Parts: sequence; structure tokens; C-alpha cells
Amino acid sequence: MDLGLVGLPQCGKSALLTLLSGAPARGDVAVAKVPDPRLDGLASLFHPRKVVHATMRLTELAGLVPGRLERGERNAFFEAVRRTDALLHVVRAFLAPEVPHPLASVDPIRDARALEEELVLADMERVETLRSRLEKSRAHSREEELQREVLARCAEVLGEARPLRLARLTAEDERLLAGFGLLTARGELLALNVDEDDLRQGTAFPELESWAAENGITVVIFSSRLEAEIVNLEERERLEFLSAYGLTESGTDRLSKAAYRALGLISFLTAGEDEVRAWPVAAGTSARRAAGKIHSDIEKGFIRAEVASYADLMAAGGWKALREHGQARLEGKEYTMQDGDVVEFRFNV
Repeated sequence: MDLGLVGLPQCGKSALLTLLSGAPARGDVAVAKVPDPRLDGLASLFHPRKVVHATMRLTELAGLVPGRLERGERNAFFEAVRRTDALLHVVRAFLAPEVPHPLASVDPIRDARALEEELVLADMERVETLRSRLEKSRAHSREEELQREVLARCAEVLGEARPLRLARLTAEDERLLAGFGLLTARGELLALNVDEDDLRQGTAFPELESWAAENGITVVIFSSRLEAEIVNLEERERLEFLSAYGLTESGTDRLSKAAYRALGLISFLTAGEDEVRAWPVAAGTSARRAAGKIHSDIEKGFIRAEVASYADLMAAGGWKALREHGQARLEGKEYTMQDGDVVEFRFNV
């Protein structure tokens, strides 16, 4: 799953790409590990040879300055956004005279709104193009009729200057729209890059947070300067440093977890002496499809999934005691995987 980093120039996208991936970025693409303390818990129980975290792919997109791009550049930017699955919009709130702002002044709510307005406008243009194309189609199939209906509803929402993530699209609606590349239907996360003093003082940004909530966008406040200071510290030192700011985890950890959710992902877990691992799957994935994430043979030969909650497994001290207490469940192929399920798949090849 691909998370696109967007934002005005000089907002901190490149720094965040490096911080999230834990290594200097090579180009505009990196891979970020998703923090999951449950893996540490399982590792303490099973003592595996290796621990494997879920990851997500990050792509930094060129900075868009609303109103200052030629049509070709603007279209290229939106095509790049369409190749992502969700957006991480980095917005600058830090004051630094030595770092010029492309719009001359720091104004987070203005900058956040500007990009969202561009995305809504791009979707309006695309929806009208799609509706016109379908009206001219000679096929007039039932599928096209349904597409016309859902596009008409999309046009109403966009006409109210609202993103499509607020349109209450059903799974069938999403299927009908698949491949159309509508930008505001995907998840979006806003990373507000603040000064260290703002972070220490717990400065609030009520107007921005209220606007984001109204538009279905989650806000995570972080400081790229602070994150750069703590990235190489030992765990104990890092926690002590963060506690001085009233925090229990770093901004990059909070962003990684929120971005994972924005991508519509959950993790199921497997645990044993060989490996403890988090497996990313889309929310709503069935047990059989989840088994295929591990290996196609397990999906083909699926019999049952033995499932336990992480909390129950840890409390029992392992699978054997859990089974003795009757807390391990046997689920069929249509069982919907839940975040944090610890699973052993039974299959026959």
C-alpha cells in the first residue's frame, strides 16, 4: 500500500520521509516500519529468531503551490496522487525566518484548505468528464447505469465543496468507482509540523482541527526538529526526552500508526519460535484471504483458523495454556479478521 506525502515546499516532507523510514531517503520513495508493541510482547513469550513488523511504502510528491502551476504541471501532480492509496498532508506551522515560505507567511489553516480545495476541484472536473463519457456510451449496460447514478451523487457532494470521503459510499459504490482515480475518496491524514515550543506548551490549533474533523481528516501534531533530535537516542533516553513534552511516544510513531489506519489496514499476528510477525491486510479481510497473505497454498488448502486475542494469549502464557482454558477459537474461511488477532492457520495441501 502506497502512502503519498504531499504539501507545500519547505513544509518538512523530505525530513519526515527520512524520519518515518529510519534511513536517509534515496530519491522520493521509502519504506516505513509500523510500530507495534504487541510484537515485543509476543517476542518475550516465544523468543523467536526474528521479529517482522508491518511496513508501508511512502512516496514523496512534488510540492504543489495552489495557483502557481501550469495546467500540465497541475495534471501531473494529480496523476501522481492517483497512484497512491492514501495521503499524508504535511502542513507547516513552525516559524523559521531562514526557511522561506512559498506563500510568504505561515498559516496552517490556509495551507491545509488550499490543497483540499485543489483536490475537490480536480475531482469535480474528473467526475464531469466521466459522466459525459458515460452519457455518450452506446453500451448503456446495467453497470454503466449504476456508475452514472453513483457519479451523480458524487457530483452533488463535490458541488458542496465537500470531499468524497464524506459521501457515505458503500462497498458497491466503491467497486463501481474503482479505477476512476477520484482523489478525495481516499483516506487522508494531516501532519502538522510545529515548533518545539508549541509541542512543549501543548499549543492548540482549534480552527485547523475543527476543519479537519469536518472533512474526515485525522490530525497528528509533531515537530520534525524534535524528532531529528531523538531519532538516535536509546529507548530509555528517548522516553525521558518525550516525557518533558508530556508525550509517551514519538511523533513518527503516532504518524505511522495513523497513516496505517488511513490506508485502511489492520494487522493480524503470527507467533512461534521461528518468527513473530505482523501481517498487514485491508480491514474486512476474510480469514481465507488473510491466509493467502502468508502463502497461496495456505489459502487454497484452508481448513480453519485458530484465533486468539493478543491479550488472552499473553495472559495465558502461550497457545498450550490458552487451549486448555478454552480461549482459542476455531473460525471458518468467512471469519472477518480483527486487528491484533493472533492466528494459526490449519490447511491441507
